Amino acid sequence: MKHLSGGPALSEILQGLAEDGGRERISVGDLLTALADRALGALLFVFACPNALPALPGTSVILGAPLVLLAAQLAFARKPWLPGFIARRSMARTDFQALIGRINPWLRRAERMLRPRASICALPPMEYVVGLICLLLAIVVLLPIPLGNMLPALAISMLALGVLERDGYWIIAGMITAAASAVVVSGVVFAALQAVMFLFIKFFS
Repeated sequence: MKHLSGGPALSEILQGLAEDGGRERISVGDLLTALADRALGALLFVFACPNALPALPGTSVILGAPLVLLAAQLAFARKPWLPGFIARRSMARTDFQALIGRINPWLRRAERMLRPRASICALPPMEYVVGLICLLLAIVVLLPIPLGNMLPALAISMLALGVLERDGYWIIAGMITAAASAVVVSGVVFAALQAVMFLFIKFFS
């Protein structure tokens, strides 16, 4: 599949980077360079998707901060930029290859369904609204909320792909997922607060 601009698909770019034997490590800056004009939507997906997958503990700590920065840049119509200490952050190519091996099967399925349609939902000013929603979700991903990462990260992934391919249907689906994640996360937080209050009252009664 090709991107709507005629270039290679996101899955192909990520696979090529993962298989580049000339690199021992893959940095965030390498991703920023490789994704070029698609950096914001594509990078939002790359940083969000691992948090939506099971059995990848600790990813929110590593990926949460750049996710917040990139979502803010989408919301306020800024060009993709990350401070040096984040851009220099890297992982071994073998680890990156394993990560892409988990992401790409899902991404390729999504790419077969993505196409430009209802594009008014994926263009400014709606694009900025999407960025704001992604920013709020990214903050939730960054917080240490039990089971609070997967649904918000999935919503960001869907919204990012919708922006990337100008697919308004995916943006609508992403917003529905974002609303569902808000309900689930608020339920988890409410339950946690109730548990804390119960222990507090029991301890001091």
